[in-house]
Amino acid sequence: MPKAPKKKPAGKAKPKAPPPRAWQRMLSGRRLNLLDPSPLDIEIEDIAHGLARVARWNGQTVGRHPFSVAQHSLLVHKICLHFRPGLPAKWQMAALLHDAPEYVVGDLISPFKAAVGLDYKAFELKLLAAIHIHFGLPPEAPQAIRKLIKRADQAAAFLEATQLAGFGEAEAKLYFSPPRGLKPIILTPRPTRDVQKAFLEAFHAAEARAKP
Repeated sequence: MPKAPKKKPAGKAKPKAPPPRAWQRMLSGRRLNLLDPSPLDIEIEDIAHGLARVARWNGQTVGRHPFSVAQHSLLVHKICLHFRPGLPAKWQMAALLHDAPEYVVGDLISPFKAAVGLDYKAFELKLLAAIHIHFGLPPEAPQAIRKLIKRADQAAAFLEATQLAGFGEAEAKLYFSPPRGLKPIILTPRPTRDVQKAFLEAFHAAEARAKP
């Protein structure tokens, strides 16, 4: 009869590898879980710091400084107020925060977002909802406010495309809505610290007015 194979002595089980890190440490000391973001881990200083250092158009803009997402957010806020004078302060906050998830995930250009698919958009919306909740806003703004912010966002993109990112007007009209009824706005990319400070000032001013 063939001999039964010898059993190997039981050894110590290999330790399980820790799960992949899904959080990012912020300069405030917060640890934000990217897969399950908590409103408790949101700080406006972290948002302002990050957005002021994320370049729009992947940095392919003219000027001495990059045109940051923070400066874009201030522009969208300004255009919203032009389109809707007297816009309630809480929706001004929403306008300033419309691209806030990019302080964590960066600013992907629209064609790449489309290639990534809806899961990426769902991820952004989940993070935006946590940001809104932290600042006392509804997880999702009303449809009328979303439409207003989208209109202002498109107008801002048209101005940025034609003034900073090398688009001709005819080409820009194929992808972005021209800003109808908007007074000329000349864009000049500003230094990071200046934009970060301006973003915080605009946000705190709107937040103070939004308090009952």
